[in-house]
Amino acid sequence: MRDRLRTATASGEAWRCLRCAAFAVGPAQGGGPAELAPDVSRGRHLRDIVVLRFFALERLVRTVLLLLAAYAVWRFRGNRGSLQQIFEKELPILGQAGLDVQHSRVLSWIQGALGASETTLRWITVALVAYAAIELVEAVGLWLLKRWGEYFAFVATGVFLPLEIHELTQRVTPLRLGALLVNLALLGYLAWTKRLFGLRGGRAAYEAERRSESLVEIERAAMNGRDRSL
Repeated sequence: MRDRLRTATASGEAWRCLRCAAFAVGPAQGGGPAELAPDVSRGRHLRDIVVLRFFALERLVRTVLLLLAAYAVWRFRGNRGSLQQIFEKELPILGQAGLDVQHSRVLSWIQGALGASETTLRWITVALVAYAAIELVEAVGLWLLKRWGEYFAFVATGVFLPLEIHELTQRVTPLRLGALLVNLALLGYLAWTKRLFGLRGGRAAYEAERRSESLVEIERAAMNGRDRSL
């Protein structure tokens, strides 16, 4: 194995990179039995890392937005009286400016929020924080490339799909449609590529596929094939 990863050049000794398989002039960064070689991601597994961390960052952005929304609702509880006065004062002006105040969804939502009880607002805050916590766990699990993170992300995303579809039946917006498409893409990607729930051979098949892309495994297979041909 050592001879297959090493060569002599005019500039001196060169060793193959376990990720890109190219030779680099200079001493080896490590040594020992091939069985103890570091597990270096390459090929499809390396692309998997990029995709999973993209989804992790998307989940992190959601976490931040949900926490900001929770903070806004919490602050709103203490200033509802003054906000109610401002809203009632400015509403006629908005009507005079040509805005249809009777059928505006935004204004209807604001009026509903101003009329909500303090207990309702408190529970809304709790729900937003809980949702943010779920998104944060997803982000951490996916970023760290943990198997439990993949399962958690799949289940958590699937649970909220009916709600997202229901919202789209009420009104289609680019944000809602985009969020649904991202979630569907994540579910499909996790189930098919990561072989969750035993799909396509499950974890054993996934690990075998990942090991088959290892440069050390490729060279070992080549050596075994040569030995059998002799």
